[in-house]
Amino acid sequence: MRVVFFFLVLLSVSCTTKPEAIEFSAIKIARDTYGVPHIIAKTDAEVAYGLAWAQCEDQFITLQELMAACKGMLGEIKGKEGLVADFGIKFMGLQEIAKANYKRDVTGKFKTYLESFVAGVNAYATLHPEEVVLDDLFPITGQDVIVGYLLGNLEVSHAGKDLAKILNGTILKELNTDVPKGSNAIAISKRKTTDDKTYLAINSHQPLEGWYSWYEAHLVSDEGMNILGGTFAGGICIFHGANENLAWAHTVNHADFSDVYQLEMNPKNDNQYKFDGEWLELKKKKYTSWFKLAGPIKFPISRTIYESKYGPTFKTEQGVFAWNFVVGRSIKMAEQWYEMNKATNFKEFKNALEILGISTLNFVYADREDNIYYVSNGGFPYRNPKYNWSGILPGNTSETLWGEKTIPLDSLPQVLNPKGGWVFNTNNTPYSATDSLSNFKETSLNKIMGYQSKGLENNRSSRFLELISQYDSLSYSDFKRIKYDNQYPSKMTTPKAINLEDLMHLDASKYPDISDAITQLTNWNRKSNLENTTAALFIISWLEIDRIRTESGRNILYGTVTEEDCVAGIRKAKKELLEKYGSLEVPLKKVQRLIRGDVNLPMAGMPDVLAAMYSKEHTDGTYKAFAGESYIELVRFGKNGVEIESVNTFGASEKPTSKYYTSEMKLFANQQLKKMTLNKKEVLKNAVRIYSPFGIKK
Repeated sequence: MRVVFFFLVLLSVSCTTKPEAIEFSAIKIARDTYGVPHIIAKTDAEVAYGLAWAQCEDQFITLQELMAACKGMLGEIKGKEGLVADFGIKFMGLQEIAKANYKRDVTGKFKTYLESFVAGVNAYATLHPEEVVLDDLFPITGQDVIVGYLLGNLEVSHAGKDLAKILNGTILKELNTDVPKGSNAIAISKRKTTDDKTYLAINSHQPLEGWYSWYEAHLVSDEGMNILGGTFAGGICIFHGANENLAWAHTVNHADFSDVYQLEMNPKNDNQYKFDGEWLELKKKKYTSWFKLAGPIKFPISRTIYESKYGPTFKTEQGVFAWNFVVGRSIKMAEQWYEMNKATNFKEFKNALEILGISTLNFVYADREDNIYYVSNGGFPYRNPKYNWSGILPGNTSETLWGEKTIPLDSLPQVLNPKGGWVFNTNNTPYSATDSLSNFKETSLNKIMGYQSKGLENNRSSRFLELISQYDSLSYSDFKRIKYDNQYPSKMTTPKAINLEDLMHLDASKYPDISDAITQLTNWNRKSNLENTTAALFIISWLEIDRIRTESGRNILYGTVTEEDCVAGIRKAKKELLEKYGSLEVPLKKVQRLIRGDVNLPMAGMPDVLAAMYSKEHTDGTYKAFAGESYIELVRFGKNGVEIESVNTFGASEKPTSKYYTSEMKLFANQQLKKMTLNKKEVLKNAVRIYSPFGIKK
């Protein structure tokens, strides 16, 4: 009977995806003590199937929501909130980009790998109909997964914010005001370590839950794949992590990944725009999504946009604007990550980078040959240098159209094996990635790429540079101390507020009602450890300042904080702390918490320190951590191979009923790591459960 059931499941899957023959019983999913899935199989394709199965077991709700958005169906699940995402994705044209390029660009072994992952997801959905949130969501396709990759790349490139500004009517005053996101990556050559090992810190700062929260997995095949690291729901391989020979980390970079054009319209015909002296017709595009009202009740909502030679085009009260984004130039990002997963040395890794499918992100790299490398990656088109690409461009000339040619990898800001023995990035300028003598020099190309100029640092980069300068050589313990440092630098500087240091130096005599709070901040050691009694005062003050600036439209890149902002923030923080705790000097551990289910733990860190943590007011009056430090992986390469330690925020599963729902929270909150291995025999020996898809026990 069970064999017949398997046959029916496979038959339903084969109608939509046709991967190579997969021997399901040969796929081993080995769960370790913390629930991390180690997927072991003969072929890469079988590994992909096993990874899909494990992801569905652990985060099926998140995966379904993402796939629903990619298919324009999230409004049927989430109502108004989902409808906004549906139309945003449709306006971007991501589905059309994937469809137009899929047959040409998704081929060979990678296509087999991708569609095997898809088959695994579809089979799980067929076998577990009670977990499916939307009946007509399945089957998904390889194109749907590629749309997910396009969406993720667009999200981290912050290009979508330009689209939002067009739609909300603020494009004429707010272009290129995105506030940089966080992440850290550090590579240290063995020339600078005391144990003759090469170090890498993989330390992105992400939402702790949701679509872009980290999922840890270990992928092993007899075809040369053996990698441990982090991926997201719908991720078909590892986004950053370590294999036996090399490792890399990602951070978000900040350059010109999106352009906006103002069209010159025909005063006699509002559907015509001027282009090279001629009037051309806008192409009308109508999109429909379903809106969930209540229960099973839903109805269609339609929206119309247009298309010009520049891309998606929108009629607004401020004019007609077109939008284009770098991410849409390639759908090979998933294939590039697959090739990076399989690389065995720096040459092969560099060959994977040459694909330029990943259109954004910094890479910080280290390997067993003691190569360390940094590159601020981007799939940039050649743009006409006579135009100001950071502003709104004229939409009436072919001179502002992008060409097919892409700026080559070797022209991007990068550093290989610098004399100082270290490279890093904390979302700061790519022109301070290492010692001052070895940094990449800004070239004329930056006029059309738009990277942050030299000298534009943040608190994390400034603090790292202070710390690394203290060491001629450093131990692994020193390396960990730097990674977990939670102190602001001697002079605070953040892209959100270049004069934030003023908050620490107000004249207490001018404001008698908060003079005690001002004095406390002035004397603060700028640390955010659990016992610190001023960090909470600062965090609440800063959150209020941030709110005020956001509501008044002043929360912009490299904006200013006024003295009035600072006073208002401190007043709010003082009032709140006295009302809730009866004192201004409250240990951070009482205020900031890591919370999931019934587990509630004290959480250190604050915005824009190396061990960053972002929190928001919780229902019980404490502040709940929601972003920042998340998946952490520390890697060492030495004579005896690779050593790995890691930790994830909560655990392997998002299901409250799973024992892995909170299995790593204590480790994470205590800034501790678990030892991991790439050794297949050791994994199988120590696994707490080994099974195959469909629940076959091993």
